[in-house]
Parts: sequence; structure tokens; C-alpha cells
Amino acid sequence: MKVLKVMKVLGLVLIAAGTGGLVYGGFTYTRESHETRLGPVSLVVKDTEAVRIPTWASVGAIVVGAGLLLVPRRD
Repeated sequence: MKVLKVMKVLGLVLIAAGTGGLVYGGFTYTRESHETRLGPVSLVVKDTEAVRIPTWASVGAIVVGAGLLLVPRRD
């Protein structure tokens, strides 16, 4: 019974993630790459990285999520 609920929740999460990947196409994040201190002066270099989510991965997540939602219930 619990396994079925976990599979349903996982299916919904995969569908939501796949839909988000199709709508947004990726995401960006910022990371610090270097930090230098010269006395009272501090210099920080931050890099912005972009991650693209392939369309096939988004569609695959939606298909697998839908498959998990459609798994027949065993009593």
C-alpha cells in the first residue's frame, strides 16, 4: 500500500519536473570561484553558470511519471 503511494507521488514529481524542464528549458546559478584579501580590501569573483535541460529528458520524465501513475493497483 505504501509503495503504491510512493510511486504515485514520484510520478507526480516527475511530471512536474518534466513540465518545468519544457517550460523553462534550464536554469542558472552563481558560484564563487576566487576570493582574495589584500589587507582591508576583499575581492570576490562570482561565475554565473547555465544548465540546459534537454527536451528529450523532459519528455522522458513526463512519460515515466505518467507510467507510474497508471500502474495497476494490486490488492
